[in-house]
Formats: sequence, C-alpha cells, structure tokens
Amino acid sequence: MSDDESYELLGFDNVLLPVGDLGEAVRFYERAGFAVGFRLDEAGIALLKVGGETPGILLRHEEALGHRQPPWPSPRLWLEVPDARAAAEELYDAGIAPLDDPFSGATGWTVEIADPWGNVIGLTDYSKRPELSRRP
Repeated sequence: MSDDESYELLGFDNVLLPVGDLGEAVRFYERAGFAVGFRLDEAGIALLKVGGETPGILLRHEEALGHRQPPWPSPRLWLEVPDARAAAEELYDAGIAPLDDPFSGATGWTVEIADPWGNVIGLTDYSKRPELSRRP
C-alpha cells in the first residue's frame, strides 16, 4: 500500500470458532444462552447471535477436530453482559461449569467458559465503569 492509500476498520464481521460436531456445538451454546441466527448443516456452519448486532459467532465444523481443553494462554472472545456473576449462576444451572469463579477486572466482573473444543468465551460486565457499557 502506498502512503496515500489507506483503509479503515469499520467493525467486526463474524468471529469464527472451529468445532468438531456442529449439532453438539449448537446444543452447548444454546444451553449457555446463545440464540441461533441460522444453521446451514450442508455448509457446516451455524451463526450465534450477539445482541442486536448483525455479526455474530460463526461455528464452523472442522472434520478432524476432537474435544480438547483450552490451552493457557489461548485466544479468548469476551462478550458484554449486564451482570457476569449472575451469568455464572445461570451457566451452572444449565450444567456448564465456568473455567474459574468470576473474577474482578478493571471494568467489572468476568466469567469464562470453554466449549468442548477448547474455544474460550468470556462474559464480562461494566459494573465498575458503567459509562463504558452498552447499557449505561
């Protein structure tokens, strides 16, 4: 790219997560509270909705991918929720054990879960910095 050419990052499209079994992944994420936007089994993909935004989390079937624990450190996708500690309780009630107890950070509380393929999703709130929240 020359000095007079540039591009602008406009926002996220989709975040792709590899999964070994599309049906099992959809069931896991539905139990975790995610809504399915669409599912195309013939293409090996399903889209999980995230709030009112059009982009979402795209689950993509990877043939040879088996169950695995998340490596440390591993990439993490954190999503905003109104109350991360309440989300942790709901996850436990749904039979999904968080990786650890909710922990406090600079903006609020966070709880992380891992799907059977080691993809880590964090649910975080802005209880300490409500002015940064999507819901001030």
